[in-house]
Amino acid sequence: MEKPKLPVAVVMQRRPIDNRWQSEVWEPWAVLTGHLAVGAPRLLRDGGGAQQWLHPGFELSLHRDESEGYYLNVSVPGPRVFVLWRLDNEQGLPLAVTASYNEAGRWLDAGHAVDGVAMPPEIFAWVGDYVEKNYRPEPKRRVRPRSFMQPKDRV
Repeated sequence: MEKPKLPVAVVMQRRPIDNRWQSEVWEPWAVLTGHLAVGAPRLLRDGGGAQQWLHPGFELSLHRDESEGYYLNVSVPGPRVFVLWRLDNEQGLPLAVTASYNEAGRWLDAGHAVDGVAMPPEIFAWVGDYVEKNYRPEPKRRVRPRSFMQPKDRV
């Protein structure tokens, strides 16, 4: 079975900040759908000291083993698309995107720079539909501690 995939582009923003140790900050600004072409980053906006760069050629893939992470994301107010990125030659460079809370958490645990951007409505509908069709919560398996059992039932 082929994984559902959606072509996306990431918009990275560089903006000035008032800080004595650094003069600017890079951050993911948006994730846009429908960008099939792979290519060099393109300057979208340059004004007010801020710049926005379009990075096309990314793919948002949905994996069955990440269903719980997608469910956690679309079931809360303000769902996000998470962008794994790094600073490369003083420019913010996106590396990967995900809609899974769990995957984004693993990226953070590994020490990567990960930021979430607002999930566009078309991605929300797509991920939500996938969750409805594929997510089945695991049954709770609570094992009572031995200390709660009657002494005669402890084996």
